[in-house]
Amino acid sequence: MKETTHLKDLWDESHARTLSADQLALLRYRSNLLGADLRITNFGGGNTSSKMELLDPFASQPTRVLAVKGSGGDLGSIKESGFALLYLDKLQQLKNLYRGEQYEDEMVPYYPLAAFGENRVAASIDTPLHAFLPFPHVDHLHPDWAIALAASANGKGKLQEFNRKFDRTIVWLPWQRPGFELALMIERAVKENPGADGVLLGGHGLFTWGQTQRDCYLNSIHTIDQMGKFVLEHQVRKGALFGGVQCAPLPERRKIAAQILPALRGGVSSNRRVVAHYADDEDSLAFAGSNWARELSRLGTSCPDHFLRTRVCPMFVSWDRGDASMLKSRIRETLVGYRSDYKKYYEDWARPQSPPLRDSNPSVVIIPGLGLFGFGKNKKEARITTEFFVNAIHAMAGANALENGETNDPRPQARTPEYSKQFTQYHNYVALPRSEAFRIEYWALEEAKLQRMPPEAEFSRKIALVVGGASGIGRETAMLLAHKGAHVVLADADAQGAQKVAGEAAQLSSPEFVAHTAVDLSNSESLARTAEFTILQFGGIDIVINTAAVFPVPADAGELSEAQWSKTFLVNVTGNYLLARQTEWIFADQALPASLLLTSSANALVPKRGSEAYDVSKTALNHLIRELAIKLAPHVRVNGIAPATVVAGSTMFPRDRVMHSLKEYNIKFSEDESTEELRRRLADFYAQRTLTRQPILPQDCANAIVWLAGDQSAKTTGHIIPVDGGLTEAFLR
Repeated sequence: MKETTHLKDLWDESHARTLSADQLALLRYRSNLLGADLRITNFGGGNTSSKMELLDPFASQPTRVLAVKGSGGDLGSIKESGFALLYLDKLQQLKNLYRGEQYEDEMVPYYPLAAFGENRVAASIDTPLHAFLPFPHVDHLHPDWAIALAASANGKGKLQEFNRKFDRTIVWLPWQRPGFELALMIERAVKENPGADGVLLGGHGLFTWGQTQRDCYLNSIHTIDQMGKFVLEHQVRKGALFGGVQCAPLPERRKIAAQILPALRGGVSSNRRVVAHYADDEDSLAFAGSNWARELSRLGTSCPDHFLRTRVCPMFVSWDRGDASMLKSRIRETLVGYRSDYKKYYEDWARPQSPPLRDSNPSVVIIPGLGLFGFGKNKKEARITTEFFVNAIHAMAGANALENGETNDPRPQARTPEYSKQFTQYHNYVALPRSEAFRIEYWALEEAKLQRMPPEAEFSRKIALVVGGASGIGRETAMLLAHKGAHVVLADADAQGAQKVAGEAAQLSSPEFVAHTAVDLSNSESLARTAEFTILQFGGIDIVINTAAVFPVPADAGELSEAQWSKTFLVNVTGNYLLARQTEWIFADQALPASLLLTSSANALVPKRGSEAYDVSKTALNHLIRELAIKLAPHVRVNGIAPATVVAGSTMFPRDRVMHSLKEYNIKFSEDESTEELRRRLADFYAQRTLTRQPILPQDCANAIVWLAGDQSAKTTGHIIPVDGGLTEAFLR
C-alpha cells in the first residue's frame, strides 16, 4: 500500500465492514472522510458518486442506479438522505436528446424525471459527469494542489512531468463549464486514454475513481497527496512567493481591524446587511502583503466553486499604513470604484435571460498588513467565503511556484488557440475569462439553487451585544434573539454565567453565532474592550441591550452608605451612558439602522420608602433614553422597557433578600423551600398589585426588548414601554 506524506488515510476497515451491505452508507462514509480535510475539498465543493443495484419499485427487480451528492450538499456533513438517486439508463438516454453545448441547460429538467423511487433530492449539475464515466465509484474534488496545476499557464506540461515522476496517467482536459458538454468531454477523454487513473480539468478540479469504495478513496487521497508533494517541492525551491513582501504584517493589526471593520461592514452592506469574518493567519497575511497581491486580486479565482462565494474578484485596498481614519477613507474610495467595475462587468456580459444583478459589493476584502475580511449573510457563510479565498491563495501560490520562465501560448486551459486570448494571466497563474466567470456566477441553475434556500430568520443578519446576559431578563433576551437567528455576544460581570448561557443559546442557533465575554458596566475601558471583542467576532454591532443593574440593600440601620448610593448611579445611569458612548462610533461608522435598548423600571414612576437610590437612578435613566434618542438619531433608535418587579431568575433577588421581603409582607414560607419556590411566592404577591394579576417574567421583558430591537418597531424611538401587568401606580401622568 502506498504511503501518504501530507494527507492521512482515515479509512477504518472495521467500521467500513459494518456498512458493507449498504453501498449508500459506504458512499456517505467515503464522502465524509474526503470532506473532513479542507486540503482535499472545500465546504460544499466537489461531489462523489457510486453506481449500485437497487430493487426497482416498478419492475421488482434489481436495476442500475447512480447515487450522487445532491445539489448544494457538503461532503463533510452529508447524510445518506443528501444523495440524489437516479436511474442510470435514463441518464444515458439523455445523450439522444442533447442538441449541443448551446442547449445543454435543457438537460437539467430531465434529471428529476430520472429520479429513482421516492428520492427527490435535487440533482447536481455534475450528475452526468459521474453517470457517463465507466467506473463504479467516482470522486470530483477541488484540492488546492490540483487547482494549482489546473490554473498554471504551464499546467499541462507540469502535469506530464507529474505523471512521469509518480508513474501516473492523469489526463489533462481544457476548461469547460460544468454541465452536460463537460460530461461528454470527460467520457471521450477516458475512452481515448485507456488506463487513465484520473482527469485534471483545466482551471477547475480533479476526477478520480475506483472499482471499490476503498479503491476510489485511496486513489483520491494518494493523487492529491502526490500533487501536494509535487507543488510543495516547487514552492521550497521557489522561496519567496507572490513576488516577495511589500507590507509586513502589522503587530497591532487586530486593533486596527476592530477600528475599521464597522466602516467596512457598513460599506459592503449598502445592498443588504452582512456579517464579517476576519482572517489574519499566515497565508492570508503573506498574500495580502505581497508585491503581486493587487494584480492577482484583479484576476480573481479560478475554480468555479471558489468564485461562486468570493465573487468574480476580491477588493484590494491600497494604503500607506497611516492611521485608521485614513484607512476608512481609502475603503470608502475603493468601494466606489469596485461597485462601478462590478456593475460594468455585469452589464458587459448579462443577457436578456440573465438573473438580475444581485449585489455589486465585494464578499472578500484584502488589506495589506491586516489580512482578509470575508462577508456573508451570517458568520458561517462569512467564514466559509474567507476560507474559499484562502483556498484560492493556495492555488495561486502553487501556480506561482510552478512557473519556469517558459512562454505558454496558447494557454492549455483553452480548447482553441483563439479562445486562449480570453484567459487572463499574471506570471504563471491563469484565471477564467470574465465571460466564463459571469456564466457561472449568474447561471440560471445557480439562481434556482438560491431560490430554493429557506427564508432567513428575522435577525439572521443582525449582531446583538447583550450586557447582563448571564441571568434573568438578559438571559431570556439572548435566548430569544438566538432563536430568531441573531449573532449574539453575551457580556456579563459573571463570566462563567455568560459562558453557560452562550452554550445554551448556541444550541438554538449555531456555536458560530454566539460568543461571550466578561464586562464591567461601570468601567469605560472594559466596555470598549467588549465592543472591540464583538467587532472582531462579527464585524460590528446592530443592537446593544443592557439589562444589568444594581439594587442596593441598606445596612441594618436602614440607610444606604454614600458608597452604595454612588455605585447605584455609577452602574444604573453612568454605566448606560458609557455603554452608549463606547458604541456610538460603531453605529456612526456603519451608517446602518441600529437599536439601543436599556432597562428601566416601574420604580422610576412610583416613589417608595427604602429604595430611593434605585428608584431615582431609574428615573434618571428614563431621561437618558430620551436624550440618547435625540443624540443618536437618525440611524440609532433608543428605547427602554420599564418592568414591574421581576423576581424569577433575577440576581437582584438572592435568597436572603427574598426571605427578607417575604417576612416584611407577612407571607408564610418554609426555609426548606427552594429559592425559586420562594421567588414564586414573592412574585405572586407583587402580581396582586397589578390589573392582570400575573407575575412579570423575564420572558415577558425579553419579548418587549426583542420587538423594540427589530424592524417591526422601526418608527419607535425615545420611549419606555411598561412591562408591569398594569401597575396603576406607574401609569404615565
